[in-house]
Amino acid sequence: MNRTKRKIFETSMKLFAEKGYDGTSIEDITSAVGVAKGTLYYHFSSKEEIFNFLIEEGMNLLKKSINIKTEAQKKYIDKLRAIVLIQIKIIVKYESFMEIVFSECWGNSSRSITCQKYVNEYLEIIKDVLQKGMDAGEIKKFDKEVLATEIYGIACANLYYKKTKDLDVGKLYKEIDRNFIQALKVGR
Repeated sequence: MNRTKRKIFETSMKLFAEKGYDGTSIEDITSAVGVAKGTLYYHFSSKEEIFNFLIEEGMNLLKKSINIKTEAQKKYIDKLRAIVLIQIKIIVKYESFMEIVFSECWGNSSRSITCQKYVNEYLEIIKDVLQKGMDAGEIKKFDKEVLATEIYGIACANLYYKKTKDLDVGKLYKEIDRNFIQALKVGR
């Protein structure tokens, strides 16, 4: 991605998180980036295209990070730990992106449907790890649909927590591991 497109991408993400999609105009974006409308339209045909690109790029980054970290783990409980840790790190590093996903995920608009699609793909990764862990006898038998949603919900809760307090990634991760992940292990 060239420098101008990246700047449009990053600025749009910040504006969408601060003002909402509907509250952000093309003029807001071009003014904040410092480019003419023609330059923006050279890279993106519409605000909707910017939004879709932003969601696709962000969710693909999250899924890629999860896949890399989970492949390095042998035990399924450790794969879940990796997922939770990456969720926390994504919240810290890409707070604006996560705000957009969480706020736009509700409803029936095309933006909501786009967010729901990517969140559901992400949930499938978590469900797969859970199912394989249950099949291997490493993770207690639970409803994987509910449990995957709860694990995703940790990201939602962490974003709220970050808004109210300083977030210490290591400390938060240890608390989640102790209070949640450990309870999923067979033999505990």
